[in-house]
Amino acid sequence: MPPIKSLDRISKKWIEKASQAQGEYTEGIQNPKTDWMRATAAAETNYEQGVQKAIQNKRFGKGVAKSGSQKWQANSLAKGPSRWAEGIALSADEYQKGFSPFRDVIEKIVLPPRGPKGDPKNLQRVIILAKALHDAKLARTGS
Repeated sequence: MPPIKSLDRISKKWIEKASQAQGEYTEGIQNPKTDWMRATAAAETNYEQGVQKAIQNKRFGKGVAKSGSQKWQANSLAKGPSRWAEGIALSADEYQKGFSPFRDVIEKIVLPPRGPKGDPKNLQRVIILAKALHDAKLARTGS
């Protein structure tokens, strides 16, 4: 059996070194070895094969079962709330850019007149709007 440090020591070293690597993280993003988009696009087949294998092996469900609700909740509460407001603020431009085409669809759509409360004709309004939004989504994604 090869010699290996204790799990506690390995973990502590990882935390110490990874915590000091923020500059390297930023540098790597600013000056990547290869162009991210080109490399990612070239990996599409590998991604598809990996996802299909994960589906075949039911890895998603196994991972969910292994983690459980308590782990999800504990990690989400430990990390998420302090990052929430900053993440929302940083996403404002992208949110507007992403939602704008759908807002345009909603603004331009012509719906039939609203009927009395509970009238089944009101569902037709929902169907028209849902279809228009779905069609806009498909048009954006090229599907």
